[in-house]
This record gives sequence, structure tokens and C-alpha cells, in this order.
Amino acid sequence: MENFRKVRTLEEEMPLPFPDLSPDVVEMKVKEGSKIRNLMNFAMAQMELKGSRQIIFSGCGRAVTKTITCVEIMKRKLGGLHQVTKVRYKTMLEVWEKQDLLPDSPAQNLTVHKNVPSICILLSRDPLDPNQTGYQPPEPQHGLSEAGEDTLGSSTKGLKRMLPPPCEELLPKKLQVQVPDSPRGSGTTTGQLDH
Repeated sequence: MENFRKVRTLEEEMPLPFPDLSPDVVEMKVKEGSKIRNLMNFAMAQMELKGSRQIIFSGCGRAVTKTITCVEIMKRKLGGLHQVTKVRYKTMLEVWEKQDLLPDSPAQNLTVHKNVPSICILLSRDPLDPNQTGYQPPEPQHGLSEAGEDTLGSSTKGLKRMLPPPCEELLPKKLQVQVPDSPRGSGTTTGQLDH
């Protein structure tokens, strides 16, 4: 493959794996080079400003982790979303062209079919069938109101978690180190090292 360069990649079009989607469903196709900030700005505008009830994030290959990241951000920002996750394989078609061609020789192309993992995640404000495979109920709000405020009225934005006190065995200690007699030395040396 060192004498070939990739000319184009074609993705197999597949129908969405969710039955009974609402007509205003938005599909976010996440690519490997997509910027999460851009994806989230558009998705949040669709759900908050345009009032969409459902949104789908889909990605394949190296974009799968970015797809999951977008979903988790959306669930934290909006809260109360039902989720259905479907995992499948998608066929990618890569066309490679030979680089070192002689002037009179015909062009040589190589076509590679790849099966890559793909993920589709449906987020919905409306309840979904809890018996379908891949369903996750909304996460509990832990005493938060819908406005993102706790019951005392202070905002949870920028809230930091309290860390437990440090364990005693993790605190630095002084160690006694004994060096055995060496042929050149004159006995045992004792020193202290910070651990």
C-alpha cells in the first residue's frame, strides 16, 4: 500500500435503526474531524430553541468515541432524556490510486471494503419503550430543580466535589535505607530518603 494513496472514502447509507421516530427528529452525523463544540451548539439549538423532542447522534469507526462524548454532554446539559443505543457494523468503501505510474500506463485503482463499528444513539424528551434493547432511563436529578439549581437556590454551575481526607498510608514518610558493606567502603551507611 506504500505506492498507493487514498483518493476517496464512501460510506454505506443505512436506514436509522429506530422505529416510530417523530417527524422533527434531528440526526447529527459525527465524523472523525468534527468539532464537539460545533456539534453541541447546533444540537442544543435544535433541542432548546426549535423545540425538537428527539435527536440522534451517529458515528462510525474512529468517530464512535466522539459520538458518545456528545451524547453524554447533551444528557448532562438537558437532563431527563431517555436513551436508546444501537451498535452495528457499517461498510466503508475506500478507493486507492497508484502513485508511481509511468506516463503511458493506465491508471490503477484499488478498492477496499471495510466493516467498521457504528453507533446510533437516540435521545428523547418523550418516554421510550423500556423493553427495547439498548434502552437507558433518564438519570435521576439528585435534588436539582429543572433550572439546574439545588433546593437551597444556589446554582450548581462550577460546583466542585469535596475530596475525602487523604489516607495515612499515602502521606510521605521517611525511610531508613541500609547499604550493605562494600569492598571499598568502611561499613554500613544509613541514610534517610523522602518517600
